[in-house]
Amino acid sequence: MKVKSLFKQISIKQADIITILVIFFFTLVFVGLLVEELYNEYEIALEQSYVVKDPLILDSTILEQNQKKLKTLLIKTVLAIVTLSFIIFAIFLGLNTLFNKLLQRDIRTFLDVFKNAINKEEKIDSTPIFFYDFKIMVGYANEMVSKINEQKNSLKELNLGLEERVKVKTAALLEINKNLEEEKTFSQDLLKAQKEFLRYTVHETNTPLSVILTSIELYLMKNPKDRQLSKIEAAAKNIFSIYDDLSYLVKKDHVEYKKSVINLNNFLSSRIDFFKDVAEFSLITFNYNLAQHELHVHFNETKLQRIIDNTLTNAIKYTLPNESVEVTLKKVGSYAEFIVSSKSKIIQDTDKVFEAYYREREDKSRDGFGLGLRLVKSICDEEGVNISVFSDDSLTTFIYQFKMMGD
Repeated sequence: MKVKSLFKQISIKQADIITILVIFFFTLVFVGLLVEELYNEYEIALEQSYVVKDPLILDSTILEQNQKKLKTLLIKTVLAIVTLSFIIFAIFLGLNTLFNKLLQRDIRTFLDVFKNAINKEEKIDSTPIFFYDFKIMVGYANEMVSKINEQKNSLKELNLGLEERVKVKTAALLEINKNLEEEKTFSQDLLKAQKEFLRYTVHETNTPLSVILTSIELYLMKNPKDRQLSKIEAAAKNIFSIYDDLSYLVKKDHVEYKKSVINLNNFLSSRIDFFKDVAEFSLITFNYNLAQHELHVHFNETKLQRIIDNTLTNAIKYTLPNESVEVTLKKVGSYAEFIVSSKSKIIQDTDKVFEAYYREREDKSRDGFGLGLRLVKSICDEEGVNISVFSDDSLTTFIYQFKMMGD
């Protein structure tokens, strides 16, 4: 592992030095082996010179001269081999140094360019590059630099365009926001004026309505009821019911509606009596099924009246002529159930009947905005009253479940 990590960190120059040392070492080994081989051959030749095979050669002087010549030849041969080896090594060393310098110069060119590429993109000049492979690399590198420059310029242009677009869009949005703020202020002022007008209207309507209803009662105490007076009384009571809805809507966010104990039997009977004339004028009768025992709830009287009145007026409006509206109050477990059922046109979508402004297709011609049942739904959601609606060809039924006291 240490050797591997060492070679991973070695430079080209260090690798070059190691290569030269290795070649030098093997050169010495080669020269040493060659000299050793020649020396062994010299010793063999020298030993053979002492053995006289030719009886004609007996002169010792000639023999010594031959030995000296042989030694001299050996020394010259060894020196020639060593010199030639070192000359070859020197030539190799020179060529290696030259090529390494050229290689290092080419690599240095790339390194300098890559180092400077952090701050600026410039192409590599291929003129001083020596090796052909590096010239090919220069071509690829320059092509890459060109592509990068093109993309950078494109991004700059795109950024400039985006900045300009953002400025234009921002200016447009600021103008739109300004207009919206003005419209918002205008709408708030208009809504405030409408609320003030509605509050004033509701307040001022109460007195004449009370006068009308009181006058009718006083008149009936002295005179018999006739059809025209019944119409006036029914219309006045309808207006009074609408007035109560408007009064509740105006005050509900500003007035605390406190709860009290209410006898549901008596309260429901009084509201049926109030709308009895209205029902008769529409050729409809109430059939009230009173609970066997008195049922008490802890509820706000105003809110309870809005639930009952809107349900009864809705039944009067949509029940078919000459039919009766069945009103039932009974105990079911811990709940008091208030049920209103009558024969009317089938409600196609019972889930939407409590939505504001919702009207069935067949009832588009009916007067009103469909806000009564929406008001009823909001009160029931606030007070935890369960509502169920069923409608078919025979009957349309509204069921309200009030939590009774003591259960």
